[in-house]
Amino acid sequence: MPGFTVTSNQFMGQLDKVNVFNGMGAGGENLSPDLSWKNPPSGTKSYLILVHDPDAPTPAGFTHWCAYNIPASVTSLPTGASSEGMPEGTLQGMNSYGVAEFGGACPPPGDVAHAYNLTLYALDTDSLEVPAGSPAEKIVFMATQHIIGRTGITAFYAR
Repeated sequence: MPGFTVTSNQFMGQLDKVNVFNGMGAGGENLSPDLSWKNPPSGTKSYLILVHDPDAPTPAGFTHWCAYNIPASVTSLPTGASSEGMPEGTLQGMNSYGVAEFGGACPPPGDVAHAYNLTLYALDTDSLEVPAGSPAEKIVFMATQHIIGRTGITAFYAR
């Protein structure tokens, strides 16, 4: 059987403006990417999505999105789901912009292209008992003991 995979029509190669931040001169639409996934590990009860830029000029990089408690029955998200309506039961953690939703790419002008790593985790629990709006680092820490699979994609962006 093929492995656990995630794909996107937008979040690949050089990011399109749809997934770029709409502030700080970046001029994007600030919408979360369309995603679809298949072949989760047996025993998957929920998913966690993390989008992180390890190239940001901060000691810990920059977290752009953390969504968790996504029901196992969900296998795709449309563009903009983060702000327009996530599946019932899904919670979102605080990103590095200080909001609990997707925040688009926004590398400093003149930087080489930053990598944006999107990781989809399959979890063996229906629900992480972490309040919405918690820091993404806390959510991922609490998920660690429940991860039974992971897959991901990387996109790049420079201004």
